[in-house]
Amino acid sequence: MVVEKTFKDEATEEKGERARLERMSEEHKEQEQVLFLEEGKKKKLKKEAEKAQKRGVCYISRVPPGMDHVKLRQLLSQYGEIQRIYLAPQNSSSIDQVNDNNKSRKRGGGAKAQLYSEGWVEFASKSNAKRVANLLNGEQIGGKKRSQFYYDHWNIKYLSKFKWDNLTDEIAYKKAIREQKLALEISAAKRERDFYLKKVDQSIALSSIEERMKKKQKVQQESGGEVSVAPQKPAVCRQFPQKKPIAERERSRPQLSKDVLAGVFGGS
Repeated sequence: MVVEKTFKDEATEEKGERARLERMSEEHKEQEQVLFLEEGKKKKLKKEAEKAQKRGVCYISRVPPGMDHVKLRQLLSQYGEIQRIYLAPQNSSSIDQVNDNNKSRKRGGGAKAQLYSEGWVEFASKSNAKRVANLLNGEQIGGKKRSQFYYDHWNIKYLSKFKWDNLTDEIAYKKAIREQKLALEISAAKRERDFYLKKVDQSIALSSIEERMKKKQKVQQESGGEVSVAPQKPAVCRQFPQKKPIAERERSRPQLSKDVLAGVFGGS
């Protein structure tokens, strides 16, 4: 019996050791997979950074009315490969834009097109970006005479040592400032609302007190009783010693007579 127990104990220990080794091997495999994925991500990010260093960005100071991302890409893609385009919308409130769209729909037209003030275009190559800026700046956009951009001109400039990350950082910074201003305006509006509601509640409470007092006085007058009026406290007037003006102080000074002055200075 003792021998059988030892054999069983050894078998259980072997099974436990095998299970432990299998768990360790699985954990090792998972760690290897995680390391492999991290290395792949690092390599991918490195490649993207190298590609980003080769790219060039052009700045468009004026976007013609009616031009959007699609039309701008169609016009500039013939000069080189374009990666990304960003057009900044004009500073117009969304309420005004909705009202303009509603008016245009009532007149029978479609929604008003979005207008843009400036834009940035990222080319896959710096050389293409420089060439496009030197070639097109100041030139007529052209196209067919019926085109709405026929009489417009390009205002494009190559931005040296400027990357797309700089643009995204600036946009994020402006967005954070705008959100902060909006939060301050909302908090100020809430304070004004709370102050107004507080004053309204106070006025309602005072008016209810006055109505109760009037009803009480009316009931006492009808019953023939005397109306009890709360005695008013006398107004306290505090008096402080005041200094006299300078002119009055000079008048009150003792002055020497003319005879004494004549005797001192030998006057006649």
